Amino acid sequence: MDNSVKSSSSEGSIVDRSALVSDDGKNKKSVLCQRCGSKVLCSGMATFTEKELFLPSMRKKTTISQSEGSVDGDTLTTHWLVDDMYTFENVGFTKDVGRIKYLICADCEIGPIGWHCLDDKKSFYVALDRVDHA
Repeated sequence: MDNSVKSSSSEGSIVDRSALVSDDGKNKKSVLCQRCGSKVLCSGMATFTEKELFLPSMRKKTTISQSEGSVDGDTLTTHWLVDDMYTFENVGFTKDVGRIKYLICADCEIGPIGWHCLDDKKSFYVALDRVDHA
């Protein structure tokens, strides 16, 4: 994997992987909530991965639910992969939406910042476009 390559996401932002991803594929910096700055993950605790996942538009937890018709959102491809839910510093989960639980900031309840399928107990994805790094 070439970490120096810049890629653009579906939301149009440019991600410089070399600043975020270490040589062993882990996050170099802490992962923070974009809204309140709360720490979601410590550095070195997640692995960079690319997988197409649809996440509904960011909003408060009370309005994230399965609705009639189409849902506004984005198909995102760059994520931090965590294999144990107890690795997170500060994350919450929505109620089940089909076979999916969305990850939210546990402090301000904004999200979804990530995605977890109930069929795979060891895969928690946090979208790089939905978090900050410091």
